[in-house]
Amino acid sequence: MAIGKVLYPDGRPAYVSLSGKNFLPYLTAGFCPGRSQANVVLLPNKFAADFRLLCARKPVSCPLFGETKPGDPQVPEALAADSDVRTDCLPTMYISRDGVFAEQKESIEKEWRDDSVAFFIGCSYSFEAALVKNELPPRHLELNRAVLVNKTNYRLRYAGVFGGHMEVSMRPYRLVGFERMRDITRPFVKTHGERVAWDGEVPAYFGSGVTPQLSVMDSGISGEVVGHTPGRMLMLDIKDEDICLSF
Repeated sequence: MAIGKVLYPDGRPAYVSLSGKNFLPYLTAGFCPGRSQANVVLLPNKFAADFRLLCARKPVSCPLFGETKPGDPQVPEALAADSDVRTDCLPTMYISRDGVFAEQKESIEKEWRDDSVAFFIGCSYSFEAALVKNELPPRHLELNRAVLVNKTNYRLRYAGVFGGHMEVSMRPYRLVGFERMRDITRPFVKTHGERVAWDGEVPAYFGSGVTPQLSVMDSGISGEVVGHTPGRMLMLDIKDEDICLSF
């Protein structure tokens, strides 16, 4: 039986039995501060090489943490020990068929195939603990909401069947704390790093792990594709400081 540890927003720890069930049916922003989170995309193995190329060409939006072996649902040990991507640590999952959203489910055991490969993409939630520590909490944490994500007009360079547009997450900051916010987030190159665009309070735009999900859906590839529900991530064992250039 897998046991997961979470920290509630007020700092209280909780040990939760996973045992084949999801343990975070709500937003994961602010949970397990100091531990990284990941976006998840599950594809047939025949599209895996193209997806790796997409990640290599767009590391700001698609920073690849790792992947499963074809047909093996075990999350890589270095990311999350004793975790099964079909059931553990995942809230609800989006399922699309032939490029069209089909349904949302809590378990993807029936969707897992012998040729399935799960990819784990860095998430910007992973640098938010550092922002909170430096008294620059993101607005969505204060409001207990998912971070705002916008579709841009920046087109991705095609990687095999995958293309589409870049998605960005937005966190507003006052000018007085803006440069400090940039300094804090810049080292987190594996979780979208420093903001990619900017327009009293200034909207700061960061790369978003929604980008690879929508790229996959927009490709219209045949068969089933699975991805995490936006705002509800895979909780990892690795620490935030282990994935940034400096802290």
